[in-house]
Amino acid sequence: MGKHILFVEIFQPFAQYRNPFTFYYAQTFPLPPKSTVIGMLQNATNRYYDPEFWDLKVSIHGGFESTFWNYQQLIKGEITIGKVGVLVNYHKDNISTKLATWLPLYKVNKLSLTSRRSPTFQQELFNGYLFIFMKGKKELIVEIKEALENPKKVLSLGRSEDVIFIRNVKLLEEEPQRKKVKKSLWLTYPTYIKLKGFPIKNEKFPVYSIPERVEFKNNGKPISNKAELRKDTERVVEFIPVIFTSYDYVIYLKEEIEVEKYKIGEKLFKIPKDFGWL
Repeated sequence: MGKHILFVEIFQPFAQYRNPFTFYYAQTFPLPPKSTVIGMLQNATNRYYDPEFWDLKVSIHGGFESTFWNYQQLIKGEITIGKVGVLVNYHKDNISTKLATWLPLYKVNKLSLTSRRSPTFQQELFNGYLFIFMKGKKELIVEIKEALENPKKVLSLGRSEDVIFIRNVKLLEEEPQRKKVKKSLWLTYPTYIKLKGFPIKNEKFPVYSIPERVEFKNNGKPISNKAELRKDTERVVEFIPVIFTSYDYVIYLKEEIEVEKYKIGEKLFKIPKDFGWL
């Protein structure tokens, strides 16, 4: 193989992969985007913000048993530390009075004001079974394998409270079975497929714009570790349109594509060669 492939099976009790294009409520993506997976891997290996991880190709499969809505009060704004603890600036453009600009997170006394809370509905996922394939250079794949087999910390995928449990980590040494598919493709597990150029015939399908790459830059240059974070560090996100398929999803095709088949135990995963790797 020119690239080495790692298979990871994950159980996740709760998750919320925030869709930034929803405003009146916080929708979740149905599966973690590539950027979320890469962030988890950088955390697991203690290589925060390392740009080498973006060279990985990722194919994400699986799903959750159900969704539910959580009513929360969120605090938005710039945060700093003052004499009374954490302060939040929710009137960023108002610099006329400090009282109107910076308010404490919690009450200092009975008369004091606090930072503004914004009540919102948050969509969350329950009981997730995820199957993630990663393709990349041998050294990086082996490092990720060791970090996931023997984690040095509690790992999460999405929010810090969305912990994960690693069920299986396997380095795939055999070449996948490759097959040309002409008319239709049957996918057992939900997955993301890149929309651009994909010759799908049945054009009624869920489409999401998911973050594929997230970089933090200082003066236009990507940072490579936490020590480089500053107040003016810019967060740059690249999005990609994808099709989201459900369980036992049949895709009717306009033209022939090549599909890779991976057999893991009793499970069979099909990845469109040019479209199923993000």
